[in-house]
Amino acid sequence: MPVRQLPEQVVNRIAAGEVVERPASVVKELVENAIDAGASRVDIFTDGGGRRRIGITDDGSGMTHGDLALAVDRHATSKLDDEDLLRIRTLGFRGEALPSIGAVAKLGITTRHASEPHAWSLSVEGGLKSQIMPAALSQGTRVEVSDLFYATPARLKFLKTDRTEAEAIREVVRRLAMARPDIAFTLAGEERAPVTWAAALPGAAGRLTRLGDILGHDFRSCAIEVRSEREGVVVEGFAAAPSLTRANALGQYLFVNGRPVRDKLILGAVRAAYSDYLPRDRHPVVALFVTLAPQEVDANVHPAKTEVRFRNAGLVRALIVHALKDGLAREGRRTAANTDGAALSAFRPSFAPRPTNWDWRSSPAYPVRPSFEGVAATALAEAGQAAFDVGAPTADVRFEAQPSADLLDRPLGAARTQIHETYIVSQTRDGLIVVDQHAAHERIVYEKLKASLAKNGVQRQILLIPEIVELDEATVEKLLARAEELASFGLAIESFGPGAVAVRETPSLLGKANAAGLLRDLAEHMAEWDEALPLERRLMHVAATMACHGSVRAGRRLKPEEMNALLREMEDTPNSGQCNHGRPTYVELKLSDIEKLFGRR
Repeated sequence: MPVRQLPEQVVNRIAAGEVVERPASVVKELVENAIDAGASRVDIFTDGGGRRRIGITDDGSGMTHGDLALAVDRHATSKLDDEDLLRIRTLGFRGEALPSIGAVAKLGITTRHASEPHAWSLSVEGGLKSQIMPAALSQGTRVEVSDLFYATPARLKFLKTDRTEAEAIREVVRRLAMARPDIAFTLAGEERAPVTWAAALPGAAGRLTRLGDILGHDFRSCAIEVRSEREGVVVEGFAAAPSLTRANALGQYLFVNGRPVRDKLILGAVRAAYSDYLPRDRHPVVALFVTLAPQEVDANVHPAKTEVRFRNAGLVRALIVHALKDGLAREGRRTAANTDGAALSAFRPSFAPRPTNWDWRSSPAYPVRPSFEGVAATALAEAGQAAFDVGAPTADVRFEAQPSADLLDRPLGAARTQIHETYIVSQTRDGLIVVDQHAAHERIVYEKLKASLAKNGVQRQILLIPEIVELDEATVEKLLARAEELASFGLAIESFGPGAVAVRETPSLLGKANAAGLLRDLAEHMAEWDEALPLERRLMHVAATMACHGSVRAGRRLKPEEMNALLREMEDTPNSGQCNHGRPTYVELKLSDIEKLFGRR
């Protein structure tokens, strides 16, 4: 078959395949045009998931008669002052959106510029332009798209249900609304109740208001402001405390110079910053805004402009990690229990309906007839009350002298008792705190290991008699391959024949550690490591595993002075609100909350 030049309509439909993937792509391109036109309000209406109709109305600058005639031609744009694609300051710049939409759908545009006596309208059907006609419109631009993909019916088979497509449109508008809190957005359609996001005030407060309106009250209540700046690159935004997580990374919103993007580099940086706070199967909720010079980022690397490429990607990643870690360390004691009411809801009494045939006389608590045989009788049947006997606290300081005032004024208060040999109960001026002793000490040991490694290496202790640990040969090979990394944490191992490892030195922070259990856990974690994982992250995985084995175990009875010492160390340790696995280390109940539980307020 000879080479031939394709007709313009076919070229436009091929180009539309890249730009117009689904109805949400149309909404994205048209709303970006409205934002670039300086609109302060954008109204979006869809019908049939955007398949039957999409309407976008804005109050932007509009277009003149001449601009409207050119706007639907390929590669015609008002957004590039020159031919320099490395200084893009607008969301759109290619001039492909309108002609691509007009090639596969019925497109109608009505617009009015301030210099024109009235509005003008133009329609495009299947790539064919109509004559420009006078129209009525007070200000801005109104774009109507109907019968999407009518010119390419095969594309309709690849669309999802109307509800799914409507949800994709909603997600696109949500991201654009988060990027521009100064613009009011209204989204309406058959598939949903209308939702309006009012324009917010400039600055961090306005941005948080818009993020809270979109991401919900939970995010607003536990959002931590983050910011970092270096060499003209600014990273700012809000990150949720580790108490608010998702099962996937869809709750991570990233914006570069006001453009919503999905970038693996930034997602990896977010994951690294939260690695000390979250379990492996949970993901944080963040909204980060990266601002830098246009020539430092290339936005022309993806047809839909959803990906970017940084000139100095390492700097951007470092700033994101620094901003998030700094913010999380600053708010290190905000846990799930004392920020979102989870602890209170767990205490709410629930009453099951009483059986209709219930006889109160058969209750084990039915008062028995007193007997006066020299011993005072109890008012209630002892057999019925035996179930409530949980034993005395394992360590109790309630009957000692009143704790000193300075202890009660400390953030974690004064230890009063230990229950189930696992939890420490402390008293503060305005409430009580329950501490998981193992999780708390695990974080303390972990932070000490990190600080020691960064300062002058981990202090180690030489075993008088090396401990021999027998493992399968594959596990031994994994451990010996990482022997140098383990040695940096004070764990010196060497081969001791097939299927065995000799442990000669252990970190002094761990005390008398279970070497066999520690090595098995380390081998399991190493099996999940990717060779591309930075050495620093691998070392932190080792530190987390060692900290878990070197911590005060649940079930250990503590003396009152040991409990208070643990509380004081928690107060001085960064990130003490969560253990290394992301679980909260303590639960706080204010006295006012307790009074609400008992109906006193």
